[in-house]
Amino acid sequence: MEIKVLDTTLRDGEQTPAVSLMKNDKLRIASKLDEIGVNYIEAGSAITSEGERDSIKAITSEGLNAEILSFSRPIQKDIDYCIECDVDAVNLVVSTSDLHIKDKLKTTHEKLLEMSNNAIEYCKDHGLIVELSAEDASRTGLDFLEDVFSQGIQTGADRICFCDTVGVLTPSKSYKIFSRLSKLDAPLSVHCHNDFGLAVSNTIAAIEGGAQELHATVNGIGERAGNTSLEEIVTSLYVLFGDEFQTSVKTQELNSISKLVSRLTGVYLSPNKAIVGENAFAHESGIHSDGVIKNAKTYEPITPELVGHKRKFIVGKHVGNKGLNTKLLDLGITVNEEQLKCIFDEVKVLGDRGKTISDVDLQAIAYNVLDIHKEDKIKLVDVNVVSGNKIMPTASVKLNIAGEEKLEASVGIGPVDAAINAVNKALTEFSDIELVEYHVDAITGGTDALIDVIVKLKRGDKIISARGTRPDIINASVESYISGINRLIGE
Repeated sequence: MEIKVLDTTLRDGEQTPAVSLMKNDKLRIASKLDEIGVNYIEAGSAITSEGERDSIKAITSEGLNAEILSFSRPIQKDIDYCIECDVDAVNLVVSTSDLHIKDKLKTTHEKLLEMSNNAIEYCKDHGLIVELSAEDASRTGLDFLEDVFSQGIQTGADRICFCDTVGVLTPSKSYKIFSRLSKLDAPLSVHCHNDFGLAVSNTIAAIEGGAQELHATVNGIGERAGNTSLEEIVTSLYVLFGDEFQTSVKTQELNSISKLVSRLTGVYLSPNKAIVGENAFAHESGIHSDGVIKNAKTYEPITPELVGHKRKFIVGKHVGNKGLNTKLLDLGITVNEEQLKCIFDEVKVLGDRGKTISDVDLQAIAYNVLDIHKEDKIKLVDVNVVSGNKIMPTASVKLNIAGEEKLEASVGIGPVDAAINAVNKALTEFSDIELVEYHVDAITGGTDALIDVIVKLKRGDKIISARGTRPDIINASVESYISGINRLIGE
């Protein structure tokens, strides 16, 4: 059974606090929604402003395949603006709960029914398709709700919609209500809000109960806690229900439209957002990474390609050897077992300090290890520095020079200077090597960033560059300096 999809990102989604889309942004989103196969697009609320009407007109003049709607209250002025915008249909929203009728509208049930039916009649007289939406339906008595819908259908409403306006439905209640309302003589749709985190669950239960259409927004954006998430509900129906319930939406485009809407609205996704979050197909645990490498189904209910996403292995303290090696290969770095162990050990140390290793970090660590594992004459064994406000920076270094260990100490104007002076003191035979340039970069942001030190050394007419990468500037500086010396004396 095909379930129709009405996307209300451009209306209900735009009602997210601090979100205001320009005409070109709305047009880009509407075009993408049409491209991915959404059946109905609620382009906005024509009564809102002149700018809103310009945006809706731009969408209706685009010749999209989807039916284009505007939100409308059951008021002639609202409907006239919809007609002016040349929409195909109106989402005619009528408040039905006692709370709304008495406290918001200050009217009666009888007058509300009259207002609703008159508005439907006016819409139909002007060639509009009508989806009659009952606002706050989940807090409306079912007998009165049926009366609103039944009279609406008799007057000409083409579809009816139950709105869980403040997200108070539960899946069991949703199923029972939609099982009853689905017996009415019009296609039934469901519009859920996520105040209790149940929007997708309630939408699924409504469809199981007989709803033939669903309302959703990209990334689940919307007022308060948002609406039913388009990518979550579409993927859930596709994967969990198979042929029983399907939509026309192209799942492979879900990640793409998610990123587009996130960028244009400025509403950024939580990393653990289902289906489209950055961590939706990310693995750090060694056990999980090993399982996914052998067979992705072990720890992934769907393939990332199904929704246009990508799998990635995160490097942190939970990483395993296989996951780490796979990540290195993805970065184009091939290592042997000994080198892998050294990289693994460094990653674990950084992970225990609370750092997650980015791709750039890992590349730097790997290149540093590969550099260290060359057959160098001089190797750093240890470095220690003492420094303070009233203490002259003092450093001691232990080097392995052609198989023999040598320990030296020195002072300097700063801790790095003291450490380099100690190295020079240990390497008097290479006193003709000159440090001509010293450069420091933090590879990634944050106080826990890896430090990348690049030096230029000169010996005679030869000038070489060398790099050292460590969590602290002193070790990175000494490593880069010794690496440069090794390169000079080895050439």
